[in-house]
Amino acid sequence: MSNDIKGFAAAAVPLSKTPLGIIALFIVLIYGFACLLTGLSSGLSFYERIPLIYFAVIFPVIVLALFGFLVVKYPDNLYGPSDYKDEQNYIQMRQLAKAAASLAVASSQREGAGSNLEINIEQAVSSVETIRNARRMKNRCVLWVDDRPENNKHIIDAFNAIDIEVVLALNTQQALELLSSNSYSAIISDMGRKEGPAEGYVLLEAVRKTGDKTPFFIFAGSNLKEHRDEALRRGAQGSTNNANELFKSVTRVAREA
Repeated sequence: MSNDIKGFAAAAVPLSKTPLGIIALFIVLIYGFACLLTGLSSGLSFYERIPLIYFAVIFPVIVLALFGFLVVKYPDNLYGPSDYKDEQNYIQMRQLAKAAASLAVASSQREGAGSNLEINIEQAVSSVETIRNARRMKNRCVLWVDDRPENNKHIIDAFNAIDIEVVLALNTQQALELLSSNSYSAIISDMGRKEGPAEGYVLLEAVRKTGDKTPFFIFAGSNLKEHRDEALRRGAQGSTNNANELFKSVTRVAREA
């Protein structure tokens, strides 16, 4: 008996260093107490044993459901520093996981595709190498012009997760004032604002007239070919309504500039 306790204690030490290990220990302890109680319940009646039976059946289902929720919603919180080669790698992996998750949510919300969340997660995971490469950006600051910045919260979170600052401007005038005194690795703009239905092009024209060649991207509701072609014709580097595509394009062009 004492050897069993010592063995359990020895196994518990490394498990207690990670969230996954703590979950495993919790399950083992709960089931241990349940088995102990069941073994001592020979004098209990059938109806007194019913709660124990229900617990043994229902508890694993609850744990599985909670574990599934954690994996989907908070995957980067399931691991501890000891799960990685070194502390820096641990920090980088957490950043990558957070950025990928934010992109997945941004894509699903932008496309209004609750049922397509799994596809968007796959797309986000495929962007991990792009997210890694984004660390090579020298000027790690992006100007985003949109009169409703709350709509872009999750993709902004993805940029912030890998230490790329996003400066917000609510209109064309504010954007031009910021550009006159600061440099950015890229400019992102919506299309229609309170100033007009094609204000994204107005800003683009004003920026190019000053000789500013900062990569410019339109992030709007349309992804039609004619709109993408028109943006390129006017001097933008791209136009899309897809969060993953925008993230990849911005970080790639900013590295190459």
